[in-house]
Amino acid sequence: MRVAFYAPLKPPDHPVPSGDRRMARMLWRAIADAGHEPMLAARFRSRARTDNPVRQARIAAVGSKLADRYIARVTRHPQRRPDLWFTYHLYYKAPDWIGPRVATRLAIPYVVAEASLAKKRREGPWHLGHQATVDAIARAAGIIGLNPADREGVLEAIASPDRWLPLKPFLDRAPYLAARAARETTRRELAERWRLAPEMPWLIALAMMREDVKLDSYRLLGSALSLCKEKPFELMVVGDGPARTEVERALAPLGARVRYLGAMPENAVPPVLAAADLCVWPAIGEAYGFALLEAQAAGVPVVAGRAGGVADIVADGTTGLLTPERDGGGFAGAVAALLDDGTRRESLGRAAVERVAAEHDLGAASRRLDEILRAVAAPAP
Repeated sequence: MRVAFYAPLKPPDHPVPSGDRRMARMLWRAIADAGHEPMLAARFRSRARTDNPVRQARIAAVGSKLADRYIARVTRHPQRRPDLWFTYHLYYKAPDWIGPRVATRLAIPYVVAEASLAKKRREGPWHLGHQATVDAIARAAGIIGLNPADREGVLEAIASPDRWLPLKPFLDRAPYLAARAARETTRRELAERWRLAPEMPWLIALAMMREDVKLDSYRLLGSALSLCKEKPFELMVVGDGPARTEVERALAPLGARVRYLGAMPENAVPPVLAAADLCVWPAIGEAYGFALLEAQAAGVPVVAGRAGGVADIVADGTTGLLTPERDGGGFAGAVAALLDDGTRRESLGRAAVERVAAEHDLGAASRRLDEILRAVAAPAP
């Protein structure tokens, strides 16, 4: 089956790494592993950075033009005509202005993975994007739910709850298992390169640096870890972005304990994660946190805020500790407890590896996606 693949927020071949790009790439790979042919339908990024209705209308107009161009192109080249349209991640700031139009004109199934609806956006300056998302969800033959927190809102826009098709976030475990096996070697190399103390617990935070809930999380991380300064630890920060200065300011109270490793290519992330002792991320406004899944695949326990679908990724008390969202004191207490207990950290890390294998494996996800795509593409009886 030829599958037209589109990610309005960030295409899978975008040069800037992020959890969203990682999940887009994993979905692409899972579709291919299932024996289908994913084809990149567009690189158009529909995210509106402000709530300016005029700007949103311009983005919508561009999307419509691109849809018409795509239709004309596949009409001229029938061998590239898709059998199904697959859109990954849409919400009111990044609606799909292309897929529904193409799917209707070509009379092919339209499928969405990870969609969210916010009731408060029904009115006001974001109304256009919200309504486009409602329309796309209503048009979809299936909504693949990666985040269970989205289910309630999405159900209001679809004709039948059967169209909600759950799928846990997933990854290829192999690079993380290999990194875990080479942990001691990597740890020595990182200690030498970044002047880290091997005898201390290493904390790690992996996230883009931008002016939104990511920066809010960095700020809470800085204030929470400041409450733990009597404990021995060093912090590795993986990521970069336009809010780098603000992030450095937020973490400044930690002084020389912080190492900024910068943005990394995807293949460099598993070894650095595996070398750490504890992944720490407040997860404010997080959908589910792909980096938290990566850390656990590498055998690293997690302390995170209980936001969105994070609890579906991190098993509280089993693979890590969850604290109320935006609760700096609770977050600091959880980090301190695990800094004091290396045996428990190791136990949580082992459980994390086992849970990722059981519930977040690429092979199982590929089989599930194959089942979903074939079901929605099957002719009605």
